[in-house]
Amino acid sequence: MTVLVTGAAGFVGMHVSLALMAAGEKVVGIDNLNDYYDISLKKARLEELGAHNAFEFIKLDLKDRDDVFETLGKIPGIIKVVHLAAQAGVRYSLEHPFDYTDSNITGFLTILEYCRHLEGLEHLVYASSSSVYGGNKELPYSVDQSVDRPVSLYAATKKANELMAHSYAHLYGIPLTGLRFFTVYGPWGRPDMAYWTFTEKMLRGETIPIFNNGDMKRDFTYIDDIVSGVKALLANPPVAQEGQAPYRVYNIGNHRSEPLLGLVAALEDALGVKANMKMLPMQAGDVKETFADIDPIRRDVGYEPTTSLDEGIPKFIAWYKDYFKG
Repeated sequence: MTVLVTGAAGFVGMHVSLALMAAGEKVVGIDNLNDYYDISLKKARLEELGAHNAFEFIKLDLKDRDDVFETLGKIPGIIKVVHLAAQAGVRYSLEHPFDYTDSNITGFLTILEYCRHLEGLEHLVYASSSSVYGGNKELPYSVDQSVDRPVSLYAATKKANELMAHSYAHLYGIPLTGLRFFTVYGPWGRPDMAYWTFTEKMLRGETIPIFNNGDMKRDFTYIDDIVSGVKALLANPPVAQEGQAPYRVYNIGNHRSEPLLGLVAALEDALGVKANMKMLPMQAGDVKETFADIDPIRRDVGYEPTTSLDEGIPKFIAWYKDYFKG
């Protein structure tokens, strides 16, 4: 079986691709290698993937739909798709809004159209985000809650993805599963995430910014737990039922809402460095707390996260020190 993974040079894309190959699948990975963060990290991830004979990489930009259709149309045997390519980041969307419509809206439509015409497609799994919950106050976040009031453009594009996916599942019978990721972290992670930027600053003796005066909580989810959920769901496509399209959305998180200052403490322990903190007000587009209700994904595919923040952060730090040792 061949699986198409978009955003393969990204954090989650790399780990999913490795896990699929370890399970005996062939992976075709695509990525546009944009410069949202250091391209050298993306290339290093691709080197890790390229060490496997079961991996093929193609540089493609999903907004160039004719190029995508022509290129992927020549590749036989793709029957499953994991769509992870997206412009990420809540704060970045405040200054670069068109990057989000190009990647997250136009790019996703390209994948939906590709899948609509893909003979033998069994399942399309795509990345949504916990950001869709916006300013919801009811915790833990449940997929049954309304998500009609996003507080960032990034969140709005991810909610739009879910609506677009449902329409294609309804119209064309494509089995579609959306995953609302909750604050993914771990080795080979994203340099724009707090755990990474805090690490850099702490090692340099610089002050780290703590927003909302530290009154923040996140459902930090270790990458291996994310990958286990993606794999389990990819192997279990939704089935159309009377009056319902073959479509579903899940939260995929750690089911623990931990204080931001708890992240700082875990980094201090792992690094052996005391953090210098500067308390700041809440940033525009941010939310105070996230917390995933994972009962549906636990019920349907047995998803069970196993890595606590205190276990996961030392693993990230060990990788970080090894990666930058040169």
